[in-house]
Amino acid sequence: MFLHNFKYEFLRILRQKEIIFWMICFPVILGTLFKIAFGNLYEKDEVFSAIPVSVVQTQEDEVFREVMDELSSGDSPLFKVEYISADDALKKLEDGDTDGIIYADEKLSLSVASNGLKMSIIQSFIEEYETQKAVITDIAMNNPEKLNDTIESFASEINAIEKEPLTSGNMDPYVQYFFNLIAMVALFGTTVGLEAATSNQGNLSAIGARKCVSPTHKLKSIFATLLAGYLVQLLCVILSTSYILFVLKVDMGDRIGMIYLSGALGTLAGVGLGFFIGSIGGFNENTKMGVAMTFTMLCCFLSGLMVGTMKAIIALKAPIVNKINPAAVISDLFYCLTVYEDYTRYTEKALTLIIMGIVFTVGGFLLTRRKKYASI
Repeated sequence: MFLHNFKYEFLRILRQKEIIFWMICFPVILGTLFKIAFGNLYEKDEVFSAIPVSVVQTQEDEVFREVMDELSSGDSPLFKVEYISADDALKKLEDGDTDGIIYADEKLSLSVASNGLKMSIIQSFIEEYETQKAVITDIAMNNPEKLNDTIESFASEINAIEKEPLTSGNMDPYVQYFFNLIAMVALFGTTVGLEAATSNQGNLSAIGARKCVSPTHKLKSIFATLLAGYLVQLLCVILSTSYILFVLKVDMGDRIGMIYLSGALGTLAGVGLGFFIGSIGGFNENTKMGVAMTFTMLCCFLSGLMVGTMKAIIALKAPIVNKINPAAVISDLFYCLTVYEDYTRYTEKALTLIIMGIVFTVGGFLLTRRKKYASI
């Protein structure tokens, strides 16, 4: 009897058109828009690239030219140098095609359109070049025997800091929108969880009335409905996650199995939450659905789905919210997989979701198991 109920509950949920749209089509559409909006922002705004510089030489200086050629070559060039006339350089500066104009005369001078990090880098280079040029010129005139040692000391890079990356994962801050998108899909499981509760209450739905007078044990009926809803919702999460990983090609790390496991844990919490809300009181299904969706979208908002910095703001103002917000916990699972090598933080977040799912589900069972009706 359990398998019979499970089979037809599974088919019934799949036939609901709103399931197909909100659980599959909507995340695909929103994920595509996220990719279009944020796809290249990290590379454009955050990752350092060679600074375009225009050089106007009013007098020939082979040393300076060699230095600029050296700084604009290699795998990680500092500058992207173009030697042009003063008029052309000014036009490029006005059009935003170059970040600065270096005038190479007896002394170097700089012209920029606005202040910023790149301007500071160019200015620092010019000051360093002029300083070293003055030192070398002075030594060549007064102590020529020390000239080679001085040039070698300038040429050698002294660095007391060893570069150690914090993580080998994706540091793109915009990827958290995709984490929250999957979290939203998982929390949409509140709809199937809520329906599992209301469809087993005789005063809320016709199918619930029929189930109440059937010989099937109520807990078996509820569990069959919950399991069917969970599997349908899990399928939707898997499809959405696969689209983000393999179609949009969002870098979420190489632990693919753990990514899908995270979606499954988030779905557990979402379905359990919906079941708990649906089991409270005698409000009609539409009222409970409104409460469930409002709560779900509030959780997603606080997690950063609409405003990317929201979770950081919450962490500063009320950190406990991020610890109990299921959307924030789900997105943190993906963040842990992307950034951290070990599973310490991941395990903490995973246990939180498991506990949430169990508490909500058991609470829902306790609220529904003793309900009786005078008439249905």
